[in-house]
Amino acid sequence: MGNRFRKREQVDVDLDAIWSFIALDSVDAAHRQIDRIGDVFEMLAQNPLAGRQRVDIQRGLRSFPVGSYVIFYVPLPDGIEVVRVMHGRQDIDADDMGS
Repeated sequence: MGNRFRKREQVDVDLDAIWSFIALDSVDAAHRQIDRIGDVFEMLAQNPLAGRQRVDIQRGLRSFPVGSYVIFYVPLPDGIEVVRVMHGRQDIDADDMGS
């Protein structure tokens, strides 16, 4: 069995907001962006150290860009836990990561 990803509940809220924002211009583009993000979740599960360490935000946290968005995640022995998906221009700190 390969490595896998799991998501915190907030990630679904983040993805819904991303889809809704992009869909204002193009539903097809919104679907493509969410698909790209999902593909990166899968890639990171197989390569958990691919992202940049983000000790400036939270110990153990890593980030990986997908277009204008950034996936924040924590490596696990069997994959990753996705913590948030946020726009790269947002001011991000430890409070945004929850617990």
